[in-house]
Amino acid sequence: MDLYFSVHQKKNMISKSQFKEEIALIIANAIREDVGDGDHSSLSCIPTEATGRAKLLVKDVGIIAGVAFAREVFAYVDKAMKMEVLIQDGAPVKQGDIVFYVSGSSQSILKAERLVLNAMQRMSAIATKTRHFVELLKGTGTKVLDTRKTTPGIRALEKWAVKIGGGENHRFALYDMIMLKDNHIDFAGGITQAIAKTKKYLDETQRDLKIIVEARDLDEIAEILRSDGIYRILIDNFNYEDTRKAVKMIGEKCLTESSGGINEETIRNYAECGVDYISSGALTHSVHNLDLSLKAV
Repeated sequence: MDLYFSVHQKKNMISKSQFKEEIALIIANAIREDVGDGDHSSLSCIPTEATGRAKLLVKDVGIIAGVAFAREVFAYVDKAMKMEVLIQDGAPVKQGDIVFYVSGSSQSILKAERLVLNAMQRMSAIATKTRHFVELLKGTGTKVLDTRKTTPGIRALEKWAVKIGGGENHRFALYDMIMLKDNHIDFAGGITQAIAKTKKYLDETQRDLKIIVEARDLDEIAEILRSDGIYRILIDNFNYEDTRKAVKMIGEKCLTESSGGINEETIRNYAECGVDYISSGALTHSVHNLDLSLKAV
């Protein structure tokens, strides 16, 4: 879990204690959902005192993620279980690699098995896709961001996987950053009004939150720039030419972010327009699980 906070500590939107609480809630809810009043398959045929050993076997190619999470799951299920980690989070893996061994109560290993596999397969897929996007941006100075387009209930895992893959987290949720998108702007009566109302709200509630504002065209870029205190401008669904114009207009006044249907074929072109960040929902909503298996030794 410390890996999430080991790099760019100040860029994390939530505190370490908040993040640990999120992970604990995910584990408790997942075990509640999967185990209920007992793993009766194991209880019926495996003696309580039986012990065993299992290995996490890779059956695919990609970036492994979720090793630290697996440790938390095993500890939650049975603190007596022991892990021997051979490959750490963020490392490339191939078919046949063994990531770790876990030993202890056979019943406990089986109780934790499905949660560990479900989480690690998805986290590894996200880390793999993120690493691919990071490699595509190499040398540009542009960083890749995730979004809030995550699976309900396990956002902490998916954003953790993005960090493991080398990407950066956007805001964690609605509470840790102000992001004025098209609907906020339209409901508020326009860009200038939305920004003014936001600043007034932050002042009245004594909150210190960064403000991101979405722009739909170059005229909106110009209007946003007439207000001070904007952290980042979201250049949404612009073509390459207009993105370059927007970056030039914004200059050093605030950070820039491109978004809107950007994929592996277009991401490099947008980066070369000079934006600081590119956000992609595909990192978390369009991945195929990495094939992993937990096998008894």
